[in-house]
Amino acid sequence: MQKLIRYGLVGVVSNFSIYCSYLLITYFGVEPKIAMTFVYILGATIGFIGNRKWTFAHQGDSFSSAIRYIFAHLLGYLFNFLILFVFVDKLNYMHQTVQALAIIVVAGFLFVIFKYYVFQEKNGHRTI
Repeated sequence: MQKLIRYGLVGVVSNFSIYCSYLLITYFGVEPKIAMTFVYILGATIGFIGNRKWTFAHQGDSFSSAIRYIFAHLLGYLFNFLILFVFVDKLNYMHQTVQALAIIVVAGFLFVIFKYYVFQEKNGHRTI
């Protein structure tokens, strides 16, 4: 439960600033999926440090966890892109609302992947 709380704290702080950046970029006319791509990369980069060091206190090999982290975020990015494509492009919902909800959905998805794949523990020991 402590990991989930820490993940939530890292997520709230980073995602709030990332979402504000998203709104600013789209305000100036950048297409929502392009803006999401830019802020997603920025947020994932910042999040690796916070999640590895503080949320999961991972002490395994940082290179291996970074590779798994990139893979997890590739899945998260595709999930986010699909959400925008379906709900904004096809169903014509407001991109601001869809992206705000997508952040929450993708964050939950990523927490599970981070905990059990990226920064996993095996038999009480951190794995590489």
